[in-house]
Amino acid sequence: MTMTSPHANRWLLLLTVGAGLLLITLDNSVLYTALPTLTRELHASATQGLWIINAYPLVMAGLLLGAGTLGDRIGHRRMFLVGLVLFGVASLCAAFAPSAGFLIAARAFLAVGAAAMMPATLALIRVTFEDERERNIAIAIWGSLSVVGAALGPIVGGFLLGHFWWGSVFLINVPVVVVAFLATLVVAPKIDGDPSKPWDVVSSLQALVALSALVIAIKEMAHAGSSWTTPVAALAVAVVAATVFVRRQLCMTFPLLDFSIFRNNAFLSGTFAAAFSLFAIGGVQLATTQRFQLVEGWTPLEAGLLVSIAALGSLPTAILGGAFLHVIGLRFLIAGGMAVGSLSILLATYGIGHGLGWLIAGLFLMGAGVGACMSVASTAIMGNAPVHRAGMASSVEEVSYEFGSLFAVTILGSLLAYLYTVNVILPEGSPTIARDSMAAAMEAANALAAGGDSLRSAASTAFDGAYTAVLYTAAAVLAAGSLVTAVLLRDYGPGSESSAYQTGH
Repeated sequence: MTMTSPHANRWLLLLTVGAGLLLITLDNSVLYTALPTLTRELHASATQGLWIINAYPLVMAGLLLGAGTLGDRIGHRRMFLVGLVLFGVASLCAAFAPSAGFLIAARAFLAVGAAAMMPATLALIRVTFEDERERNIAIAIWGSLSVVGAALGPIVGGFLLGHFWWGSVFLINVPVVVVAFLATLVVAPKIDGDPSKPWDVVSSLQALVALSALVIAIKEMAHAGSSWTTPVAALAVAVVAATVFVRRQLCMTFPLLDFSIFRNNAFLSGTFAAAFSLFAIGGVQLATTQRFQLVEGWTPLEAGLLVSIAALGSLPTAILGGAFLHVIGLRFLIAGGMAVGSLSILLATYGIGHGLGWLIAGLFLMGAGVGACMSVASTAIMGNAPVHRAGMASSVEEVSYEFGSLFAVTILGSLLAYLYTVNVILPEGSPTIARDSMAAAMEAANALAAGGDSLRSAASTAFDGAYTAVLYTAAAVLAAGSLVTAVLLRDYGPGSESSAYQTGH
């Protein structure tokens, strides 16, 4: 393996791949505030609305493993450049989408570019920063950018919707793509891949089918009613596809996913931490932006600014966690960070009936806990994988992030809608469509000459109950993650090294 770029460019490289990472993570959450507008402008159904959000993380998660392995084969610089081009073209398609179906397809295409880019961002850092403590700081900055991107999405979406048409939330990607592409040509090291490694597109498609079917099963279970044919069939497809995928990997000399790497407790804990953290923060962001727009009547920008408080809390702990990881240890930062995040979400729920200040404090502290956890989760994964499998390790890490984000929308988004539907008590004379969703109830209330206030109050009460349940669920997931990782990382306390690949822990 050779490098033609000097290591003096490593911090400029971090800035460049960080710009690409911001685009990827921002597009995961930019539609949280834009969804009501998109649903209205494109006449999308509730199911289409969820798929407008879900198509992006779903396709990306399914393709990431294949993209990471392909990067090990042809070079991560090349993969990053190709991904930028695809991402820019897909952004143009999404910005001018004429229908909800076209936008869903454009979001899936966008995910192809993101899947090509994302493993390359972390793999380039892994192979460029040779000093472990420098690498810890670089990965911590990378991890903090993930949090910032997720938090900036609702703000950017809200600001653009307040000043431009809805397509601007995608069009804003294009100039960033152009700058990042040019910068990559200058500062990214030309790393030779290993052409002898095969690229298994079949395994990548198997992973995509398994994950897609599982998501469909969960979504349909939430709205199954009297017919369980679709969710059961989807779940059966997911089980079969996953089984075939696992058996194929175990028989391959160069598997898409080497399961033996999960025997390392630090690697496994980092994977859990990434998934649980994104599940919690993504679910809280989605539910909170929806609640304050639909119940309180806030603008998309106002709702986006509210959830951005989590990012403010995460930045200092993310960077400090990486800088002092060698002193504090993985166990305290990962398990402790999730524990703080869990308790902070409970504090945020108290703010629903006792003042906005409690909610703001809860969001800030949640960000602080999750930020410390996420920054070193990436280090735990990348520091416990061999350099020649950097692409595979980074793709596992990012699949965990995408898996968490995807299931936050799928499970918590469906739970929010389901609990509202089953618990809302409509006043006499209210249209039945008000039971379908909170947005439909608000539109119906505004159209009623009399009784609108009663309908609005009943719908708000039911939605707040559903919102509280979603926050409790997110807190429970973080608490479970804290307990699991505390046990797995019992040998990674203060003063322990973040990397144990050579020692076999």
